[in-house]
Amino acid sequence: MNTASGFIKAIESGSKHLIIKRFTFRYPEQKLKFVGDGYQFDPKRGVGIAGYRGRHILFHDKCTGCSLCSIACEGIAEAIGMVKVDENWKQNKKSIMPQIDYGKCVFCGLCVDACPFYALFMTDDYELSSFTKEHLIYTPQQLEVKPKYQGDVEIIIDDRGATHG
Repeated sequence: MNTASGFIKAIESGSKHLIIKRFTFRYPEQKLKFVGDGYQFDPKRGVGIAGYRGRHILFHDKCTGCSLCSIACEGIAEAIGMVKVDENWKQNKKSIMPQIDYGKCVFCGLCVDACPFYALFMTDDYELSSFTKEHLIYTPQQLEVKPKYQGDVEIIIDDRGATHG
């Protein structure tokens, strides 16, 4: 009796997927349009603001060089290192800022959670391919550049599944 009920459950589960509409879009000609700016964290409320976890963006005028992002990353990926920068900011007396190695980063967002000064966010830029490992290391100057990601395909979700328009 147990085997028969398992068989019926498997048939039900499989048949559900026959009526759901599937779609494919042609990447890289078509790119998915994301809603929101990216993953952020509000330390006052203690909650993460939903968003896509892609490349980081660093606001130099807010970074104090406290190294909390690097400490949060230590036990997970060890992708963030603090480096000396040439710029002088009044809030960053040590003149150190994070440098991220995307060859090691697991995009967990703990560095964003750890930053109490809203200096580090994650954007929707996920295209980080490179021919060498050295090009996956983003300096504080590279992290400051706002991503130029432009998606053109929007997902429409209804009771029959998802389609794109």
